[in-house]
Amino acid sequence: MTALADLTIVRTLHATGATRRAAAHVGHGLAVAVWDRDEIAQTRYDTPNHHTLSLYLEHGEGFRKRLGNSWKCSNGAGDLCLMPARATSDWEVSGPIRMFHLYIVPQAFDRATVELFDMDPARVTLREDAYFRDPRIEAQVRAMILSRHWRQPADRVAVTQAGTELMTYLLAHMTDRRPDMPRRGGLSQAASRRVRALIDAHMERPLCLDDLAGAAGLSSFHFARAFRQTHGETPHQFLTRLRIERARQLLRRDLPLARIAELCGFSSHSHLTARFRAQTGLTPSDYQRHCGVRPEPGFGGNAPGDRMVSGADRTG
Repeated sequence: MTALADLTIVRTLHATGATRRAAAHVGHGLAVAVWDRDEIAQTRYDTPNHHTLSLYLEHGEGFRKRLGNSWKCSNGAGDLCLMPARATSDWEVSGPIRMFHLYIVPQAFDRATVELFDMDPARVTLREDAYFRDPRIEAQVRAMILSRHWRQPADRVAVTQAGTELMTYLLAHMTDRRPDMPRRGGLSQAASRRVRALIDAHMERPLCLDDLAGAAGLSSFHFARAFRQTHGETPHQFLTRLRIERARQLLRRDLPLARIAELCGFSSHSHLTARFRAQTGLTPSDYQRHCGVRPEPGFGGNAPGDRMVSGADRTG
């Protein structure tokens, strides 16, 4: 995830003296913030390195955005603005405002385009718009994000889910799509061998779809399609299956279960347990008993649940 301080619009607002009331990362490639500002000025967001959804929470009636040789004026609280990455925009600020921002790095948006909609990101464009209304977006922000404590563990799952749902909504309703190119065939044997070699050599790393696609010499979008056509499963399913196969081998040896989880690319033994049970119907300790290995003391079948997102489990 890009650091907040490295996001173009965050840097620009800091430079104006705007006050950031709250901010947090809410998922891989997603962040949220609330800003207060009160001045008369002009602001340019120059080729931002991220997408931004903005909701005016309070005031903002004196704001407007340049459109060519004219201006589009704000209606105040409830107005939404959508600013795609790399789209420079000029704004005239007049008076107070409190605004909510959702920041989406392009890699996260592209990954969702592939995984959720099976579309080539190169053929999907997020629209640029200012001062429009969408009751669903506003309700989601106010009820599911602003009402939560962003950094409290009890609320992080809900806030992360809400951020992902907002990104999905933008993909479904605020994008323009060009016709897709004809699908390519499956992976060559050489490409499949390179992907398997990468996984075998670096299984303990948080491999992502881009890593596997790079080994095959394809874009992530075409790799995901070609891989499924060749192997009958997604890269995520394939990688998880190989990790479980390695875990089965290591469980027959006298190694701590936390170490086995680490070597197989799982974030913790509870993460290993959840994936292992989903694949085999057994917990790691059950499997060890079947193999005649004495399970590690204190590690039973009722481990805590898996985390919602893990760095080692983002493929496919």
